[in-house]
Amino acid sequence: MMSLRRCVLCIVTVACSLAMSSVGSDAGERNLSRGKKLYEKYCLACHGPLGRGDGAVRFAPPVADLTSSEVLTKPDSRLLQSIHEGRPNTAMDTWKRVMSEEATRDVLAYILTFPR
Repeated sequence: MMSLRRCVLCIVTVACSLAMSSVGSDAGERNLSRGKKLYEKYCLACHGPLGRGDGAVRFAPPVADLTSSEVLTKPDSRLLQSIHEGRPNTAMDTWKRVMSEEATRDVLAYILTFPR
C-alpha cells in the first residue's frame, strides 16, 4: 500500500511540475508577442526589422545596431534604462510615457531574439 501512495504522489508531483512549466512558457510567448507588436509600433522605423539600425528613418549619428556586441554586452538593466529613459544627445527619445516597465521588458525580450 505504501508504494502505491508514493507512486500516486510522484505522478501528482510530475503533473503539477508540467502544468507550472507550461503556464510559464505561455506567459513568455505572450510577452514576446507583445514585445514584437510594441517594437514594430515604436522602434522599427529607426532600428529596422531586425534591429540593425537600418530603418527607414535616418539620423546623424546613426541609431544603434541592437545586434552589435557593443549593445549586447551591456547588462539588461542598462538596456531597459535606455529604452525607458531614452539616450541623451541622440535621437533615442524616452518611452516611459508610452510604455510601462513591463512593456519595456517585453520589447527587450523580443529584441534579444534577433539573429546576431
